[in-house]
Amino acid sequence: MSGQEPPIGISSRLARASDAQRSFAGWAEPEVDELLEQLTKGIVDRAKDLAERTVAETGMGRAADKELKNRFAAQDVLRSVRGQIGCGVLSHDDYQGVTEIARPVGVVLGLMPVTNPVATLAFTTLIALKSRDALVVRAHPLARRVTADTVALLHEILVGCGAPAGLLQAIAPVDRAQLGQLFSEPAVDLILATGSTGLVKAAAASGKPTIGAGGGNAPVWICADADIRAATGSIVLSKSFDHGVICGSEQHLLVDAVIAGAAVTELRRAGATVLSRTETAKLAATFFQDGRPRRDLVGHSAADIAARAGIDVDADVRLLVAPVEDSAEVSPWGLERLAPVVELRVVSNDDGAFELCRALLRRGGAGHTAAIHTTSDARVLAFAQRVPVSRVIVNGPSSHGCIGMGNGLTPSLTLACGPSGGATTTDNITYRNLMQVTRVARSWSTSRIPGHIRSVDHAAASAAV
Repeated sequence: MSGQEPPIGISSRLARASDAQRSFAGWAEPEVDELLEQLTKGIVDRAKDLAERTVAETGMGRAADKELKNRFAAQDVLRSVRGQIGCGVLSHDDYQGVTEIARPVGVVLGLMPVTNPVATLAFTTLIALKSRDALVVRAHPLARRVTADTVALLHEILVGCGAPAGLLQAIAPVDRAQLGQLFSEPAVDLILATGSTGLVKAAAASGKPTIGAGGGNAPVWICADADIRAATGSIVLSKSFDHGVICGSEQHLLVDAVIAGAAVTELRRAGATVLSRTETAKLAATFFQDGRPRRDLVGHSAADIAARAGIDVDADVRLLVAPVEDSAEVSPWGLERLAPVVELRVVSNDDGAFELCRALLRRGGAGHTAAIHTTSDARVLAFAQRVPVSRVIVNGPSSHGCIGMGNGLTPSLTLACGPSGGATTTDNITYRNLMQVTRVARSWSTSRIPGHIRSVDHAAASAAV
């Protein structure tokens, strides 16, 4: 396969994917798992090279961190699906008389993001094939070459393992008008959209079943009882990881007033630069344009962003921290920033922290992720009940934790946000979201039917069974 293909002939490519999916649907579970093993090996063997090429093409992120994400998206996702049932009988309950049977969705259209093109492609391929679906990939225009080469790599492995040739295909990036036509193609059975909020909304508005993961705007709260050094170290590690491009990374740092001074000291110890009021103003003048973060600074290093703003920092600075006091509801600081930049806000009590977190999530990222550092289980529970997100990361790095790296969440590069964020699920998306389940229900004997719904006709029908 040559990788990216011109937009003409999309219908024929989707028809080819449908044919391949029907042929692949009959593969047994051990055969599929072996295929996924080989695909994982292919990604892992090329993880470093693909990471370096991603940074070179997109200008975003840090190659060493992208390499780690590429490995995670292959190895950890494989571990989470290997040995599971992706198609066929899932379960049988003798007492209830119910059997669950999984069947494929069909052809999945995967929209790849510019921030994590290789990792998201590897992850999506594994979960789609586990569910016996075909995958057609639309690359982000700024990552078309590395996406095409990754598809070509995986396609070669698929064919070498005897899989149908049309099972994984890539189409050229298309503009928004052409995307609408692509979404309406009859052969597209489901859209899996990972990217900007606008792209996800456009996919959902198409009328096709859509699973989407858009922007995040995660607040993180360091409580008065937290281990301050561990908390600040975790936040600096997380928000500087891949220069802050993971959507669940900490965007807004809330600190209890009684520990604010100690938190600033520990942030500096961990490698962050805490800006003065003058420096914060200079950063804002450079970082925001027309009231929004500049796209051309996404995924740039803290040192590069500081230099662009005319701020003198150490060359090895990992994170820029801007203390602010303006309104979270209207200030550009209240928006998501996919860069190693956070603003710092001081809160005086738990209720104030809860309300500020809710206000920030209303600006963007509703239903996505929030983080908290505390030693109180009761405070964690209260936070989870009062801050409307799909995942709460406790005493750990949110960038890593939200995708299931280093905790028990399902390893995933597509994070749904529930009804709060315009989605139908709060899951870390996996192969189970790309299957359909048929439930076979056997009628109970007459004696088991509750009296208030029993009738002569129903009893006779049950007796006949």
